Amino acid sequence: MGVLVTGGCGFIGSNFIGYYIKNYPNEKLINLDNLTYASNTENLKDIKSKNYSFIRGDICDAELVEKLAKDSDVIINFAAESHVDNSILASKVFTQTNVLGTHNLLEAARKNDVKCLLQISTDEVYGSIEKDSFKENDVLKPNSPYSASKAAADLLCRAYFKTHGLPVKITRSTNNYGPYQHVEKLIPKFITNALQDKPLPLYGKGKNIRDWLYVEDNCNAIDLVLKKGKMGEIYNIGAGNEIPNIEITKKILNYLGKPESLIKYVEDRKGHDFRYSVDIKKISGLGWKPEADFKEQIKKTIEWYKNNKGWWKNAQPQC
Repeated sequence: MGVLVTGGCGFIGSNFIGYYIKNYPNEKLINLDNLTYASNTENLKDIKSKNYSFIRGDICDAELVEKLAKDSDVIINFAAESHVDNSILASKVFTQTNVLGTHNLLEAARKNDVKCLLQISTDEVYGSIEKDSFKENDVLKPNSPYSASKAAADLLCRAYFKTHGLPVKITRSTNNYGPYQHVEKLIPKFITNALQDKPLPLYGKGKNIRDWLYVEDNCNAIDLVLKKGKMGEIYNIGAGNEIPNIEITKKILNYLGKPESLIKYVEDRKGHDFRYSVDIKKISGLGWKPEADFKEQIKKTIEWYKNNKGWWKNAQPQC
């Protein structure tokens, strides 16, 4: 089977490629990545498989995407601009990559009879929820330009399934953490700042709640949806690790033996969602459940950043 992974040099994409090649060494996998600031070829330096190849390119390049789709049975779209703060400052690139880029992939898949296009989305498309958890059929109410662009891409995928019968699936995961995550995101940013005794800028009062999903659990879930998920369906992926930002900040400082005086409360983000939470009964019905123990994996993640300073010192945040 020929698999085209887009955005495979990013955080989740590179972890997925490592997972996939390990579990399916005989399948051909092409990684298409534009190598933006959040991508890093070092993430895949240990990949030695003869069935793996890397192509630098943009999913907004329709001609290139269609060419690669001709030899692909499956397309898995990780490629995205994903940092909310950046989308508030300059949103156009989010529309270009996340919406128009996805549109190119859908068209290429349609023209070349691709067997499945798996769209990697986010729980942020639902917006914020105070009680209970979002289900896959809930109305989308995105609150940032980033999440709005991802919601638009999801709706395009749905339209191509309904209009053209294109075999599409969508996953929406909660906040991922683990190795190779760019230092603009909360956990790696706070780990690396603490390691350098720099302030940890925490929005508002730090009470915003996120559900933290270990990236390998997400990779397992994506693989299961690819193999067993129903065409045209959406699958939420969450871990049940709902933690206020202030608590995870203190956990990082405590583990590193750093003082809480490093916490610097800053003006809250515009349109900041208070709580994300998704219902995972649907994917649980396929036989999936999160395996990672948060206490253990957050320690391993902190240790990874401690031991890979050369990697993250070259990854500079954009805002």
